[in-house]
Formats: sequence, structure tokens, C-alpha cells
Amino acid sequence: QVQVVESGGGLVHPGGSLRLSCSISGSIYSATAMSWHRQAPGKERELVAGMASGGMPNYADSVKGRFAISRDHAMKTSYLQMQSLKPEDTAVYYCKARIRGAEFWGQGTQVTVSS
Repeated sequence: QVQVVESGGGLVHPGGSLRLSCSISGSIYSATAMSWHRQAPGKERELVAGMASGGMPNYADSVKGRFAISRDHAMKTSYLQMQSLKPEDTAVYYCKARIRGAEFWGQGTQVTVSS
């Protein structure tokens, strides 16, 4: 059974940084794409950053220049480095992995940006 697990969320002051991690287990296959999404209270879930194997990363306009997605060579782990965080970045952050055409979501990790 494939599991996707996020970690690294927490409370940070405006202007601070956090690094989120996403790990895939339970699959002998690597992901072909991994992405980060977020959902703030009362809002729809939105794509933050994504990366396909062998492809260039893509970012939401709201995080360009502040967030960076990366992954390990095996496409079993993804990271989201977040800098210059703003209160509007507050949300639950989810990792999604695409493995052999199927999509798997993690449970999410809370990121709160507040003074």
C-alpha cells in the first residue's frame, strides 16, 4: 500500500523559512511526478510547486522566487524549501505523487505564518 507522508510544518514568523519533506513508501516504483499543494481555510486547494522526472519545476506565481521544490534521484522524496514566508502562506500543505498513472496524496502538514 502506497503511503505519502509530509513533515516539516510548523509555526514561523513572517520572513522566516521552513523546509517541508515528502516521503513515499510502499511502492517498488518511483514517482513520475511529485507536487506540493496547499489549502487555506475557506479556500480551494491550489498547486504550489510541481516537478516531473526529467522536467523543470513549475511554481504558482504567488511563490515564485520564494519557494523551491526539489527531489531525490529516486523520486521517492520531495522537498519544498520555503523562504520569506508571509501570513498568506498559512495553509495545510499536501504532497501528491503520481505513480504509474495513479495519484497518491499525503495527509498534509500545517504551516502557520504569524507574528
